[in-house]
Amino acid sequence: MDALLKKILEAPGISGYESQVAKIIYDELKKSCTEVQIDNFGNVIAKKGKGKKKIMLAAHMDEIGLMVKHITKEGFLYFIKLGGIDDRILPAQRVIVKAKKGDCVGIIGAKPPHLQKEEEKKKPLKYEDMFIDIGCASKEEAQEKVEVGDVIIFEPNSGVLNGKFYYGKAIDNRIGCFALIKIMEKLEAAAEVYAVATTQEEVGLKGARTSAFKINPDYAIAIDTNVSGDTPQITERESCLKLGQGVGITIIEASGRGLIVNEKIKNLLVDTAKQNKIKYRIDVIEGGMTDGAIIYMNREGVPSGVLSIPSRYIHSPSGVFHIDDLDAAVELAVKAVEALAK
Repeated sequence: MDALLKKILEAPGISGYESQVAKIIYDELKKSCTEVQIDNFGNVIAKKGKGKKKIMLAAHMDEIGLMVKHITKEGFLYFIKLGGIDDRILPAQRVIVKAKKGDCVGIIGAKPPHLQKEEEKKKPLKYEDMFIDIGCASKEEAQEKVEVGDVIIFEPNSGVLNGKFYYGKAIDNRIGCFALIKIMEKLEAAAEVYAVATTQEEVGLKGARTSAFKINPDYAIAIDTNVSGDTPQITERESCLKLGQGVGITIIEASGRGLIVNEKIKNLLVDTAKQNKIKYRIDVIEGGMTDGAIIYMNREGVPSGVLSIPSRYIHSPSGVFHIDDLDAAVELAVKAVEALAK
């Protein structure tokens, strides 16, 4: 696995607390771009090239996570969720509390099924009924390690699952951020191209709103992940995306509540993929949105598109993706920006 990809996947950065992953992306973009800054909202904004048009590329760098809400007298931690997390994945997960006094390992616990009454077993387990065990015997001992308001990430992990199938923490959307870096390395277009690693996407597309207002682009492309449909219990009707079969060209999000891709941008992306023999699939999303949903409503409107990298198990401690799909997203973004610049 590429060392930079691994570093980005494993870096901490839940919504609103992206500074560590932002520093990594900032340092990498400085190698290929003429201007790089971190704005007031925490977005990393890099600029490259000159021309009449301004083109914005966006990939969010925040990950889902948790935050310490309460410390019990016995030394256990109650928490809240930041971002969309299915409560069913939480029990027994290892987490890292990013405390001011240093990282603190914890395990998410809940009442064991052996001790549950029949009526309890029938009810879905909710995160409010869970806690984090950090191995302390009292509130006082726990407070020596952590405090209310400390952020919590899933235990960092990444690697090669098999062949070109990779896995890792926070693939949504660190693989998009990695793609952003690679795009700017390759890009030579007659336009002002802005690469933006956005903040707080998982909690309301917030960084995309402020950065798009600042840049005021003529065109935009968001690079993100979307649910792959090639696992059991998902029908092709629900998702036609499959790992290793190319990048998704999204044309609508959340049944129209999110981005509805400009027809010219849709045609440009599809034609560019065909002309350059880049593997792709058309992606129609019934649920979920990307930064594109907020960018395209900026000021008087911005013609925008979305490139989706098919992924399994997003919004969980470990996701799976295919490196060829990531490469296809990079290639298509580069060619599309060149076409938009003309």
